[in-house]
This record gives sequence, structure tokens and C-alpha cells, in this order.
Amino acid sequence: MDITPLTGGLGAEIDGADIRDNGQFPDIHQAFAKYSVIVLRGQTATPEDHLNFARSFGAINVNRFFKPVDGHPEIATVLKEKDQKEAVGEGWHTDHSYDEAPAMGSILHAIEMPPYGGDTLFVSMAAAYEALSAPMRQFLDGLTAVHSSRHVFGAAIQDSEAAKSGRLGNADAATQDAHHPIVITHPLSGRRGLFVNPVFTTHIEGLSKDESDAILAMLYEHCKQPEFQCRVRWRAGDITMWDNRATWHKAINDYHGFRRLMHRVTVEGVALSTPAENKDS
Repeated sequence: MDITPLTGGLGAEIDGADIRDNGQFPDIHQAFAKYSVIVLRGQTATPEDHLNFARSFGAINVNRFFKPVDGHPEIATVLKEKDQKEAVGEGWHTDHSYDEAPAMGSILHAIEMPPYGGDTLFVSMAAAYEALSAPMRQFLDGLTAVHSSRHVFGAAIQDSEAAKSGRLGNADAATQDAHHPIVITHPLSGRRGLFVNPVFTTHIEGLSKDESDAILAMLYEHCKQPEFQCRVRWRAGDITMWDNRATWHKAINDYHGFRRLMHRVTVEGVALSTPAENKDS
């Protein structure tokens, strides 16, 4: 098994791995904890293999809104047909941040890929936090932000192409509102990082709307810097796993006229703690 970092601060590509080999799991888990994003190249995996690999990390979180894979309700279909214009996940986001215990990670299997394009970008939220000034880090420590599924998956988006095509549904279930610290202690690494994102975060508690909007806008622009990013260029068969507590990601919609089909399994996480809570424990 060969592990090659994708950038100086985030992500690694793994060649020679086989998710069906339980004996390789300790090394894969260690790479996941270290790099937050791991790309397992050239996998020959059935849906059952995909699920068994995910269960090695924890219980499965069944997505409420994505169309499931036929016969496998625990696997979400991530699809853009060649005649569709909108790709699901084009905005910078963190999967399931609207849950009180956000998902630990997402495991995406490339089934059918376009001949070019369709990459995924990731951001290290620890690197972004560490690059902030000391006064800004001190200001953010202890603040809480609200995350919601309502405006993303609820009734307001039912006229979208994704909803009309059946790729997204179950709008009545979009009732989640969660409160999370803006600065968290990562459950695996113990590293501090930011936990807000442009798609699901609605506001910062205790601030006026103008103050909240201004602080969030500043953080979002800061986090988008290329120094904090890595890019995954997919090939059919690849499986990429990312840590939702440590990263943002977004899908690049630059393959119009081609089909892109992925299968995604999400692993349950835990409630997030602040740096102060971690220190006291």
C-alpha cells in the first residue's frame, strides 16, 4: 500500500489498497485520521463491500433526502445525467452539519465518470483556523452557530432541477436545526478547527444579523484560500473518504453533456466539543 500526500496540508492518495481486505483497515484508518481526505484508487467493490467498509468506521447514517440505490437504502445515489444542468453539492459545505451529532465521514464510490471534469475540492478547516490571527481565534472560541436543513432540502427547493428529477426528495423531513461551536476540538486528532459552512450554517448565536453575516462572510472567504485546499480527480472505481468534522467540500460542475454516477455511504459521528470542553475533560 503506497500513500502519497495530495498537498502539503490535506489529503492523500492510496494505491494498492483493497477495501475488502480487513487486514488493511488499521493502515487505512490511520491515513484517514492523518490526512482527513483519502483517495483509494482502483477499487473493485460491490455495494455490500462499500457498506462493510463503512461499518468498519461506525454505524451507517441513512441520508433522508438523496434517492437511495435500488435494493440498498443505506447507500445514497449522487447522480447528474448528461442532459441535466445542476449538480448536487456545488456549494462549499459539510455533510450533515445540520444534525446534532454530525456525520463522521462520507465514503463516495465513483461508478460512472465523465471523460473529464467532475472533480471534488476539499478545504482543511484546521489549517484555516490556525491561519487566523490570535485575536480572531480568541473571539471565535466559545461562540455557537446554528445549522439547518430546512432551506437546503425543504419546500423552498422543490422547484429545483434536483427535486423535479427525483435526485432529492422527502422535503417534509427537512426539520433539522443544530447548534455547534464555531471552533471545535476534532474527535480523532484533537486539533482545533472551524465548524461553519456556507450551505447549512444560518447564523451565529448572540450576534445581530449584520454582525453574524459579516463574521461568517469573512470566515468563508478566508477558508476558500487555495493554500487550505486539495483537489480529487476521479477515475471510475475510486473510493474517496473524507472527514466531515475536518473539511469542507464541493462538487465541480464542469462536465455538461456527460453522465456522472456515484454511490455515497455516510458514517455516524458524535456530538462536537469546544476546545474548553476538551481541556476540562
